[in-house]
Amino acid sequence: MSLDWLDIVTTILGLIYIWLEYRAHIALWVVGIVMPALDVYLYYSHGLYGDAGMAVYYTLAAVYGLCIWKFKKTRKLKQELPIIHMPRSQYLGTTVFFFVSWAAIYYVLKNWTDSTVPVLDSFTNALSFVGMWALARKYLEQWLFWIVVDMVCTVLYVQKGIPFKAGLYGLYVVIAVMGYRKWKERAHPLPLPKGGESE
Repeated sequence: MSLDWLDIVTTILGLIYIWLEYRAHIALWVVGIVMPALDVYLYYSHGLYGDAGMAVYYTLAAVYGLCIWKFKKTRKLKQELPIIHMPRSQYLGTTVFFFVSWAAIYYVLKNWTDSTVPVLDSFTNALSFVGMWALARKYLEQWLFWIVVDMVCTVLYVQKGIPFKAGLYGLYVVIAVMGYRKWKERAHPLPLPKGGESE
């Protein structure tokens, strides 16, 4: 399979994935397992080592997300995980995790690879860690993280000669904005358990 063909196939899967994510459909995780598995080779072949490593993480994270969406129930209500806002108590920890991840990934790319875009590649990888975690938890704010990631990736993929992926991520930006608005309409707070915060 040529790299151009692989670029097209993963782009088609990416369109299916973002459509399912927009609808908050659990099948997005199935596509989320297959697509990044193919992306590992595509990105590595174009020198995007951070993204190649991230694709491995995406594959594993999709398995985690599928389990969370399918089996996790709210503490008080025996129903599927609802769309909610990220708890403010998690802001600091999430921010610290992002910057530590960014620095660590940058160090690896700068010292152990011949990456020509270590700053941006590590940035999108670190923020994607946060985005995937937020998506698995059905936090509304996950869309905001992806808007930033998708904008940066669009530029990166144009520079690296992966045109179909670049176009896909440009479209992702538009859909992410729409997704944020749709999820915002559906988001609602969880009831507070006695003596504690919602999960």
